[in-house]
Amino acid sequence: MNFEGFVQDIDEHQWNVYGVQVYEQGKLVHSFGDTNSRFPIYSATKTITSIAVGMAFDERKIDLQQSILTYLPKEEVNKLSVTQTERFSSISLERLMTMSVAGFPFRPEGENWIRDALSCELSNVKERCFEYSNIPAYLVGVALSQALGEDLYQYLERKLFQPLQIVNPGFQRCPSGYFYGASGMQLSVEELSRIGLLLYHNGVYEGKRILSEAYIKEATGIRQMNREGGYGYFIWKYRDGFSINGKWGQKCFVLPNEGLVVTYLSHLEEGSSALRDSMERNILTKE
Repeated sequence: MNFEGFVQDIDEHQWNVYGVQVYEQGKLVHSFGDTNSRFPIYSATKTITSIAVGMAFDERKIDLQQSILTYLPKEEVNKLSVTQTERFSSISLERLMTMSVAGFPFRPEGENWIRDALSCELSNVKERCFEYSNIPAYLVGVALSQALGEDLYQYLERKLFQPLQIVNPGFQRCPSGYFYGASGMQLSVEELSRIGLLLYHNGVYEGKRILSEAYIKEATGIRQMNREGGYGYFIWKYRDGFSINGKWGQKCFVLPNEGLVVTYLSHLEEGSSALRDSMERNILTKE
């Protein structure tokens, strides 16, 4: 491992990297930059939503094979046309969590995001194909709040953030007040590393079980193939492990076979792939 080479690349290319951490066998071995301040993590929020689903699944409060309409607010479901009811009745939470429903725009809009999402005229809902959108994660977050009978952020605060010692992280709500499960969170490098370490340790953090190993195995496996190598439950397949991804270089790579968790937060609207390439060349390549 050549961590110094990675830092040198960051400096030489003037990549806007806030901070980096490398954990080996669960221990912090390398750190660079600001690892304590919070920055936007964008779509890495989706993995937080997946963990929330997993905790609720472990408590038998939600069924991933049920239609999304089972869990959405009845006042919105009852307003659907017959055609839209038929379309969405065949879409399970599992389909949304694997991004395997085509036809959604990238994000919900307007003053009622649930209604906007349910108005999408999806052409072939029974055919599985990977198509990335923020709407599936948003709908899953709303469904989870309904299934729990509790605000999703409050549930995360009690069940995930407090055990991981993450205090009042930044987050976003939709106009109707629901936790926006697709984006909008702010975490530090250290805090995102704790999320990665939880998954690395099969759902246990500092001796306390938070999430079942069975759910993690499902969520981090290939549930839907795509050109990047596969997708789980709002988690990306990466090499022989998996990764938590935000759109402009917010990353947590979890590689259990190598004993590594590598986290960095950056803001690179262009060049994030070059940053990843440098990380792979300097950190993942065995000398």
